[in-house]
Amino acid sequence: MGLEQKNKVWIIGHKNPDTDSICAAIAYTELKNQISKEHHYEAKRAGSVNEETKYVLEYFHMKEPELVTDVGAQIKDISFRRTAGVTDHISLKRAWELMKTENVVTLPVTDANNRLRGLIVTSDIATSYMDVYDNRILATAKTPYKNIVETLDGMILAGNEHAYFVKGKVVVATSSPEWMEEFVEDDDLVILGNRLESQMMAVENNASCLVICSGFAVSQEVIDAANKRDCVIIGTPYDTFTAARLINQSMPIKYFMTKKDLIGFDVEDYLDDVKEVMSKVRHRDFPVVDENNNYIGMISRRNLLNTQKKKVILVDHNEKAQAVDGIMGAEIVEIIDHHRLGSLETISPVFFRNQPLGCTSTIIFQMYEENGIEVTKEIAGLLCAAIISDTLMFRSPTCTAVDRAAAEKLAIIAGIDIEILAKNMFQAGSDFKRKTPKEIFYQDFKTFSAGEYNFGVAQLSAMSREEVETVKEKLKDYIKIVLNERKLDMIFVMLTDIIEESTILISEGEDADEMIGRAFSAKRETDGYLLKGVVSRKKQLIPALMAAMQE
Repeated sequence: MGLEQKNKVWIIGHKNPDTDSICAAIAYTELKNQISKEHHYEAKRAGSVNEETKYVLEYFHMKEPELVTDVGAQIKDISFRRTAGVTDHISLKRAWELMKTENVVTLPVTDANNRLRGLIVTSDIATSYMDVYDNRILATAKTPYKNIVETLDGMILAGNEHAYFVKGKVVVATSSPEWMEEFVEDDDLVILGNRLESQMMAVENNASCLVICSGFAVSQEVIDAANKRDCVIIGTPYDTFTAARLINQSMPIKYFMTKKDLIGFDVEDYLDDVKEVMSKVRHRDFPVVDENNNYIGMISRRNLLNTQKKKVILVDHNEKAQAVDGIMGAEIVEIIDHHRLGSLETISPVFFRNQPLGCTSTIIFQMYEENGIEVTKEIAGLLCAAIISDTLMFRSPTCTAVDRAAAEKLAIIAGIDIEILAKNMFQAGSDFKRKTPKEIFYQDFKTFSAGEYNFGVAQLSAMSREEVETVKEKLKDYIKIVLNERKLDMIFVMLTDIIEESTILISEGEDADEMIGRAFSAKRETDGYLLKGVVSRKKQLIPALMAAMQE
């Protein structure tokens, strides 16, 4: 991993993010990049942006943070071997030399476009040397003559070095010329010494290549005869035995490399998945490719020992169930929140700022002021909109005087009217006509645990009772699907009327009605309970339900 990747920190809110979660991440990113030069901070989001938040971002000309669905460590987060790929035409000997130089047992084979073609390992080279008894394999492997020259430390004395040995067998000619005539056939490769008669006999018998050993000179007569018949002559300093022993190492690795069913990884793959694959396969090294399937390096088990976890700052939540996937595989360095203490655990101490305010963005604004950093017009607009959203324009019981004062100060900086912005935001967020039940439900949904129960609560805000009833009809059947899909004990949906400051609570789950009955003295209406004055999930609904579940 490069220095830039190591110093990168993501600031991210919870799954199914609301306006506060998105705006707090953007605003805190801006602040951190101004006050800290050690790291580079980036705002991210863990889910889709809802319509209210989209309106806010467009109004203040801000881009949506990039979506991140998992913060677990990936291959790109670790240092792995950047071994260069080799062409499939190189000799086995050359591959062996590269392996010794690089101190590796596997070489990646790539084409001219850097696409992975195969892998060659030391056992492949051992097989070519120890288990091959076919004297025609050099031709079967279509061995380039230049490979033979390189392997035998030789030189071309006649013929075309760019040609290939594609027919015939390998013959070691140690007998008399008369006997050679019996076993040297068309297109054979003949290894011999300095006997002129044997050399001429091999050429006249249409050998495709002569290998002259021990550095012996070759007469011009033999060279001319060879050129007339397109016969290649190679001179080598090695003796006949050594040349015969080495020549199979001139075969191209293409013939021995593994081409099919290659097991490799993408640079974006998560290390948990990589470890699982490695545990089932006995390979020592695995190729790594990029998003365009271009080869970039090799990874082994030992590379996984020094994993550099992604650094993240969590805003507007501190519950594991609400955090982005893979959070336990990341390094949490800060948490900025205004909710109850949740279930997240960290390995090392972290900076944790949690205040009983109506909105995380109020805390972020305080941090701007504490650090003496000027809030831009756009950031002020985002922070103000987040406070309006989380406090339902100061109607929520979670709203404090600090939240209201912050919003009013931010509105002046941003040059906005709070009531007009609030009305437009809430109308954008309550336009449910074109949305599916799933899109509506997951606009603002969180899961919780209390006692033996795991339950979820969604909240939707509307500007009138008519809108509340419309949403209720869309969701009353869908929440049964969510209950089964998420394997929860209960589902609750708060349909909050902002103007009337009341909520219709619909639910699903075997014990849901009993818990509502314990928690509230509420009048049951068709398909739901009317909770007058209840508009806050955090301060009014969750504590009451949890108390009921823990009785």
